[in-house]
Amino acid sequence: MGDRTHRAENFNVLARDGPLQFLNMVVVRAAARGMVGLVLGAVMAVVELPWALLAVPLRALPPTRLWSVRVTRMLAEADRVRVNRCLGGAIAVGPAGGRASAYVALRGLLGGLGGAVLMLVGVWVVLSWRALSGASGERAEMSWHDPLTWTAFVVLVVFLAAQALMGLAALERRLAVWGLAPSDKEVLRSRVDQLSRTRAEVLEAVDDERRRIERDLHDGVQQRLVALGMLLGRADRAADRDAAASLFRQAQEESRRALEELREVAWRIYPAALDDGGLPVALESLAESSGLPILLDYDVPVRLGPAQETVAYFVICEAVTNALKHSRARRVEVEVRRSDGRLLVRVSDDGVGGARADGRGLSGLARRVAAHDGRFELDSPAGGPTALRVELPCA
Repeated sequence: MGDRTHRAENFNVLARDGPLQFLNMVVVRAAARGMVGLVLGAVMAVVELPWALLAVPLRALPPTRLWSVRVTRMLAEADRVRVNRCLGGAIAVGPAGGRASAYVALRGLLGGLGGAVLMLVGVWVVLSWRALSGASGERAEMSWHDPLTWTAFVVLVVFLAAQALMGLAALERRLAVWGLAPSDKEVLRSRVDQLSRTRAEVLEAVDDERRRIERDLHDGVQQRLVALGMLLGRADRAADRDAAASLFRQAQEESRRALEELREVAWRIYPAALDDGGLPVALESLAESSGLPILLDYDVPVRLGPAQETVAYFVICEAVTNALKHSRARRVEVEVRRSDGRLLVRVSDDGVGGARADGRGLSGLARRVAAHDGRFELDSPAGGPTALRVELPCA
């Protein structure tokens, strides 16, 4: 949300004041954030350098080892936030493994170097101001070439100071990447763990789906077929022609209901409309057959892949079913959009809320979404409303 706000402000300045003013604003803001980040780094070095020396004996003692590690990681995490917000870093995870201790020690040295550079710049500014303003008590008479000399000197010092500060900021970012970001091996290990966990969850979701289909067939279609067989048997044994005709009519009605329930079971397994017309046609069929008014907002200009369409459909179908059975909702809103290579699905209702992500139906959906590297979020406070949000990658 903050990035969107900054982009909107930048666009407003660009449209109002022109490219030059926009460029000045961006440069000034970046320079101000970088200066704040370096100053904070110099201040933190006052704590990090002594702690790097103190943490060595503390880690050697079992009673204080855990406490020492926690404090070290807290310092490293504070540095990560500072580098990301002020120095243009993009480190999304916290301090990894045992590199946090080495990082804090090296960061303390680098922060001390940054503090020394900032101090030299400050001293030069003060001395130059005193010399030019005569604050030292004596002001020598200036020759005609002195302004040129001072101008050249100021430009040179400003250039050197800017280069030193930008170099420090670049070193801060590189050190943060080394000490805080996970290595390639750690990223690979995390990915393997995630895939193993997702595979187990998908297998569990498939087993749950099989059991649900078995219950639907056993409790619904099978009972209808048993009743149909009994009606046909009674009609065959009936001596009265009118009674037999009535039983045959009941059997026809029972067969019609059995076919409807069988279609519903097949539709819940995989709706044929997804193959025929894609996700929008399947959602329109769902809205027509639902017992709730569904406000559908579908804004995806291209045909999605089969995997994305299937996951999105079942997410929406399960959310609508929950709103109909449990939420006592009067209306359901479904929004499907595509943005930045992601499929965004949002289903909300005006019911009583109280839905739980660990429920039988929603937990299976969450596992299915996770299997496609998606995000699953449920907001359903007691009293409502309920909002289900899903993001799926769709290149």
